[in-house]
Amino acid sequence: MARKLQLITSLLSLLLLLALVGGSHGRHRGGLRGHKGGIAIYWGQRVPETTLEETCRTKLYSYVNIAFLYKFGNGATPEINLSGHCNPLIDGCKGLSTEIEYCQSLGIKVLLSIGGGTSTYTLTSKHEARELATYLWNNFLGGHSSSRPLGSAVLDGIDFDIEGGATEYYPDLARYLSEYDTKGTNKKVHLSAAPQCPYPDARIGAALETGLFDYVWVQFYNNPGCEYTAANADNFFKAWNEWASIKAGKVFLGLPAAPGAANNGYVKPKVLKSKVLPVIKESKKYGGVMLWSRYWDVETGYSAAIKDSV
Repeated sequence: MARKLQLITSLLSLLLLLALVGGSHGRHRGGLRGHKGGIAIYWGQRVPETTLEETCRTKLYSYVNIAFLYKFGNGATPEINLSGHCNPLIDGCKGLSTEIEYCQSLGIKVLLSIGGGTSTYTLTSKHEARELATYLWNNFLGGHSSSRPLGSAVLDGIDFDIEGGATEYYPDLARYLSEYDTKGTNKKVHLSAAPQCPYPDARIGAALETGLFDYVWVQFYNNPGCEYTAANADNFFKAWNEWASIKAGKVFLGLPAAPGAANNGYVKPKVLKSKVLPVIKESKKYGGVMLWSRYWDVETGYSAAIKDSV
């Protein structure tokens, strides 16, 4: 009887030891190596990038920013430009509604990006910020309008890619949009932004201080002082840590998906996976990687190369 009891005790001890070793190994491979993130992509600026539905069907992306609502403010009628995908001026983009809903059925958040690299937008007053928020709600979010450019689909939110014009009233726009969280539908209005990596961002920094943004995809390209290179790694990680401390939901590393997608800032997938992601994934606010853009990602397969590491 004593020998049987001793055998059972030894067996239980062995099982406990194996469980501890296995658990420790699992934590090392998963949690302790950083937080799991997703990939955000900009879609809409070059026809060869495939349709929106085909983009989502790849299941490479967790977020798709439809780019851009490029004209607004200063008395202008807001207007989107999807660069040949469709013509909103003749209601030619309403068919995107079913594609948007398909993406959402896969759990992908679809946002409308406002701004971009043009000089055709600005906000000159709080009144204009309120008017734009109302327009966005009624035409792209949970409101109602007979002129919804993308059809009846309800987008998940608005992305601020502000690279020009006056900057004073974007905090007001963020506040006005956030008020719609409790109006009309139970669907949250997500806010995202794409600041430049020099901290704080000169154009959208004040809006980010509101603490209302769910996703911040920082453009670590076209800014040599804070981009990642082997020689500039210290400055890059300093900038990342500054961004990772802001009042926001999740912070993303924004990169060009190909050398030709930006003037500089491209990081090879192998370098990203071995030198950059293992460090930034330790940040509590790490959300993943943003890529510019779907067109360039199709050319290089960048997102497919990094997805398992993001």
